[in-house]
Amino acid sequence: MKTTAITNQKGGCGKTTTAVNLAAGLAGRGYRTLLVDLDPQGHATLALGFQPDALEQTIYEALVNPPALLGPILLPSSRLPTLQLAPANVLLSGAESQLMRMDGREYVLRRLLGEIAGNFDYCVIDCSPSLNLLTLNAMVAADELIVPVQTQYYAIEGLRQVMETVEVIRERFHPNLYIRGILLTLVERQTLLSRQVEEQMRAYFGSLVFRTVIHRNVRLAEAPSAGQTVMTYAPQSFGALEYQSLIDELTYESPNCPAQENCVHI
Repeated sequence: MKTTAITNQKGGCGKTTTAVNLAAGLAGRGYRTLLVDLDPQGHATLALGFQPDALEQTIYEALVNPPALLGPILLPSSRLPTLQLAPANVLLSGAESQLMRMDGREYVLRRLLGEIAGNFDYCVIDCSPSLNLLTLNAMVAADELIVPVQTQYYAIEGLRQVMETVEVIRERFHPNLYIRGILLTLVERQTLLSRQVEEQMRAYFGSLVFRTVIHRNVRLAEAPSAGQTVMTYAPQSFGALEYQSLIDELTYESPNCPAQENCVHI
């Protein structure tokens, strides 16, 4: 199972939108895909049509009650038969204090995913917009990271923080973790600011920035209110086609990071 964490310590940059549509796009191609909602806001859970507050079991129970398993809490998508969800709700915000008391607390999610790895081809983790123990668990469990970045002038500074964090994690917990790429999101087609920031990002980070960019799109904004990803809500919209392009660019055929320029270690 290839595991990709979608992370950035800055909020409002399209992490959940990227996570749910990447997972849905992979499932739409027939891959057995697991979407892990690791954000107490539960937005990825909402995006798949579930009401977080109505759920009796979420990933919280699996994380804080070892040796609990993920399997019993997984929910199947009603629209994509090969997509399953590990849901979350506000209870997850209390997981950190309980994880802190555990030995090997950084590896809890990695263990949980390892026990069901044979059931899936891909796993996508939606992280919370903060560097906490949950995000650390996601990074330690992942093979690779995708970092969504809104095209604003503060983007590079935020990315430096992400890269410094990844370096620490590689040194202490997970030497094979790598950043698969930086995804420019919420790009305005006509604004000079978006063009300038994109040029700056490509000049600074080079091939680490995906060729695909995600533009602001009304269908992307509407889909969560319908309890869907854009892949099922409006599969021919610009938003859906751009996420399909991202999947093409990721070239997921290999289960490991190939020694190519589009798979950059930092």
